[in-house]
Amino acid sequence: MVRCGRMAFVVVLMLAGSAEAALRLGGLFSDHMVVQRGIAVPVWGWAEPGAKVIVEFAGRAADGQAGSDGRWRVTLAAMAAGGPFELVVRCGEEEVRVGDVLVGEVWIGSGQSNMAWPVWASANASEEAAAADWPRIRLYTVPQVPSAEPADDVKGAWALCTPETVPHFSAVLYYFGRELHRELDVPVGLINSSWGGTNAETWTPKEGFASDPALRPTYEQLRLDPKDAAAGRKVYMKALADWEEATDRSDTGNVGFEQGWAKPNLETGDWVAVTAPGQWQYYGDEWNFNGVVWFRREVTIPESWAGRELTLSLGAVDDFDTTYFNGERVGATGSETTSYWVAPREYRVPGRLVRPGRAVVAVRAFDHYGGGGFSGGEMKLVPVEGEEAAIDLTGTWLCKVERKLEPKRFDLGKPMDAGVPGAVNSPVSLYNGMIHPLAPYAIRGAIWYQGESNAGQGRYYTALMSGLIGGWRKVWGQGDFAFGVVQLANFQSRAAEPGESGWARLREAQLKILDDVANAGLAVAIDIGDAEDIHPKNKQEVGRRLGLWARAKVYGEEVAYSGPIYRSMEVRDGKVYLRFDHVDGGLAVRGEKLAGFAIAGPDQRFVWAEAAIEGDRVAVWSDQVSKPAAVRYGWADNPECNLYNEAGLPASPFRTDAW
Repeated sequence: MVRCGRMAFVVVLMLAGSAEAALRLGGLFSDHMVVQRGIAVPVWGWAEPGAKVIVEFAGRAADGQAGSDGRWRVTLAAMAAGGPFELVVRCGEEEVRVGDVLVGEVWIGSGQSNMAWPVWASANASEEAAAADWPRIRLYTVPQVPSAEPADDVKGAWALCTPETVPHFSAVLYYFGRELHRELDVPVGLINSSWGGTNAETWTPKEGFASDPALRPTYEQLRLDPKDAAAGRKVYMKALADWEEATDRSDTGNVGFEQGWAKPNLETGDWVAVTAPGQWQYYGDEWNFNGVVWFRREVTIPESWAGRELTLSLGAVDDFDTTYFNGERVGATGSETTSYWVAPREYRVPGRLVRPGRAVVAVRAFDHYGGGGFSGGEMKLVPVEGEEAAIDLTGTWLCKVERKLEPKRFDLGKPMDAGVPGAVNSPVSLYNGMIHPLAPYAIRGAIWYQGESNAGQGRYYTALMSGLIGGWRKVWGQGDFAFGVVQLANFQSRAAEPGESGWARLREAQLKILDDVANAGLAVAIDIGDAEDIHPKNKQEVGRRLGLWARAKVYGEEVAYSGPIYRSMEVRDGKVYLRFDHVDGGLAVRGEKLAGFAIAGPDQRFVWAEAAIEGDRVAVWSDQVSKPAAVRYGWADNPECNLYNEAGLPASPFRTDAW
């Protein structure tokens, strides 16, 4: 058996700063740490390969042997809440002592900026900080370090929760932990691993992308050697091409091409006049869709331009375009071009097409995500050679919708490029650097506040989160530990009329996690957002609602933990009657009458609806809809919502018409 070190007094100096020390603990094991109660507790670190390591804690002991890479791991038996204790690790004559260790509840908080948002920027920050004297709450912040490969350790330190330490800690995680500490009366350890502006993909382990067909293309790319960028790009482009074909991006076989919408002599009486540049989603609520729209602009070609080659500039077209001059294709830009949605279009018009008098420029624009159409930049027509003034193409164009793509098709998600390995927001990068090195530290569960960077992705996001949660649980090896999700809060301007919403689709996807993932919870925040600030300050209520879920579903308390969740609908006598789970004492309205409901007939044209609570149901109707078929509630970026239960918890937004 290999012996560690030489003399104990020498080891103290070595562990204080020398790289020669053989025995060390993982970065989560430091003074003031909290150990999870009630389950087996792994302890790990590094020593000389083959060395025996002994761990002692709270009257328990376990030993193990370092492997060929020097890593060792032992498991301590479960214990009840208590402390403080001392953790002692010995290897021969080397020794490491970790003091002021408590046993209680340990939770991880992760996500993007609304999880990272500190206490000092939350509501009533100065009062909250001054009152944050909770010596049995301990705080740990994971350094923001992305990585191309799974990191094996993390550098940080536990701190007592004090008025001096709490201001810079995650507000949501702190208020959540405070709720648990107050109600359970046990020590609480909180590990903040979050980063503003990040997508869910970057927090997902590689294996998580193998869990669903919508994620599989990214997984196939991640399996390749990250140094082989060409091979990875080939895999991505193939997946993207398949996806685009499935969504009918092609020029062949489409209605507009077959009916000659590019031809100069087309009858355009049913076309709509619009102003360019400008994305079509801003034309009105009925234009809030992804799909294909054709644009036409008539120009008058001067006699002096006859037979001369022209430059046609259109600015950026979001996302792809095929462009015609007098009925003939003169250019196209697709996904093979980097940043195709913002790439300026500049095409050459051959001289043989250039004749004096009337001419027509036609553009077929295909949009698969977000905004679509002319998004800005120089729009003009001018001879390649010469000094003539250009024909300005900004202003009035005619347009016509060729096809609206079914939203559920895009909910399945566009394939994501694996990007630059180790870069922030590249898939797996923050999982590798900020989550993987935490495992298998014993925890009770995790809470998650993220989604702004994935807004609009619908059921793809549900699949992605299933992969993320399943991947985390697999690496921890603790089974289906609890995972609480914050649903996106209300944000941005309030819509005048019912319409589509990327944020509503993301909230729906977050709600669906409850059905798809075991031991998951949801904290609805639709009533505590800020129209002008993507970072609402009321983080206290977010933490409290997460705490209610944990108290009820994780710790078994008899408390209401959810607002009303839509269950079923019935149509009778021109009204829709809705039933809900989690009514908890009955349905309630805050205000004079219910708001936020929209109704539609079989044509799926939604209008604002009247709504009223009738016993344990909500009745919804409109004089404009004689045969109702579907109802939506809170279906907007910033909806007006005031349906609650008697426990004071808000109903989740929902729709009855699709998933």
